[in-house]
Amino acid sequence: MSDPFAQLPSVRDWIRSEGLRADKRFGQHFLTDENILARIVALAGDVSGHHLIEVGPGPTALTRELLRSNAESVTAIELDARFLPLLEQLREATQGKLRILHQDALTVDLREATPAPRMVVANLPYNVGTPLLVRWLRGIAEEGPGFATRLVLMFQTEVAERIWAAPGEDAYGRLAVLAQWLCEVRPGFDLPPGAFSPPPKVSSSVVVLTPRPQPLFAARFEAVEKVVAAAFGQRRKMLRGALKPLGGEALITRAALDPTRRAETLSLAEFGRLIQAFG
Repeated sequence: MSDPFAQLPSVRDWIRSEGLRADKRFGQHFLTDENILARIVALAGDVSGHHLIEVGPGPTALTRELLRSNAESVTAIELDARFLPLLEQLREATQGKLRILHQDALTVDLREATPAPRMVVANLPYNVGTPLLVRWLRGIAEEGPGFATRLVLMFQTEVAERIWAAPGEDAYGRLAVLAQWLCEVRPGFDLPPGAFSPPPKVSSSVVVLTPRPQPLFAARFEAVEKVVAAAFGQRRKMLRGALKPLGGEALITRAALDPTRRAETLSLAEFGRLIQAFG
């Protein structure tokens, strides 16, 4: 199949000719290695018939890989106006397969941005990665796989570890419980700082989240957030102290848990009992 971008400047050439620099305000670090980008897209699996969503496409290296796939469409959400001209060239080169939203991703409802079935595949800007994930997890709590078939997301490794961490691990906390309650979570692969331009001060990791047909336990998203935030808000405290504002020892007793335990020791099933006792 011919490359629809053969007549366009390469990503590296375009960055050089336009004198572009990553902007710290947007948490940008450019990734242009085509082999790495192809690995990211491969983690999404079969994208045929899907509408793909990318956040922060920047100089469009990942966008090109997504457009080369057999997805139904690609929607790029970009706040930085510097990258709109090249995105527009890609839209023309692919005869409208690309849709461009010049918006803050934190204000975009994916359900309004594209029809289902949809997937998110993105090298997320570092400064909004966690709030975006929580926003999307709320959507998954409401609609399950109907919100998104899969999320393939790149974060700072420190954040990624907080998503896939298991009970008893230092990184286990609010983000792990929220993500794993709703999704099967698996690590993709790690990238050293040198893979990016400019190199960040930290390593990065790709995480694959596949929404479960049903959450691990029945609960409202707001209730899960409230209980988990309280439980992990003061990690050194026993549950009876950390959860005192929500009912303390009486709540923990209803959940048939030991009030002297700490939040990081609770399994997801035990959090489910605690949250259901909270109501």
